[in-house]
Amino acid sequence: MFKTDRYKKLAERLKKGDERALSEIIGEFTPFVATIIRNIANGQFQKEDTEEVITDVFVTLWRNADKLDADMLKPYIICIAKSRAKDRLRKQKPNVLSVEEIQMQSAENVFEECENNDLCRALEREVENIPEPDREILIRYYYYYQSVGKIAEVMKMSAGTVKSKLHRTRQKLKKALTEKGYGL
Repeated sequence: MFKTDRYKKLAERLKKGDERALSEIIGEFTPFVATIIRNIANGQFQKEDTEEVITDVFVTLWRNADKLDADMLKPYIICIAKSRAKDRLRKQKPNVLSVEEIQMQSAENVFEECENNDLCRALEREVENIPEPDREILIRYYYYYQSVGKIAEVMKMSAGTVKSKLHRTRQKLKKALTEKGYGL
């Protein structure tokens, strides 16, 4: 069974209040969530902070399971992880907010970030079609929040190459989504 099918079934079980589904999701996604949080925090969290944010992610998922689109489990988890990590950073540095963080604060809840499910699905499909190594670079940068320098080091490329590949890939994604009718 493909992971996406498995995730969909887990999400459907979660929506029905199945605590075992939540346990399976936690087991499956904790390393992924921890990586996102660590990369957003960029060394500013203690181990306990990271653990608390991870817990917050899955508590939020459980409490909002009824709003979950079964096809969007992974994007929702990513949205929640980003939001909770940035919330924790704001608490540590309350007077320093970026434009993105201000926009995050104005959302009524974390699920609004993926409100346009059609766009999220279309973006996910387009990302799946990106050839390697460009897809890996994009995923490392946007999903795992790795820095350009870290990606360059891991993938044995120059930082300039990583930046140019990211730029070209974003342009291709924008063009593909625009051609499909998504105004970006």
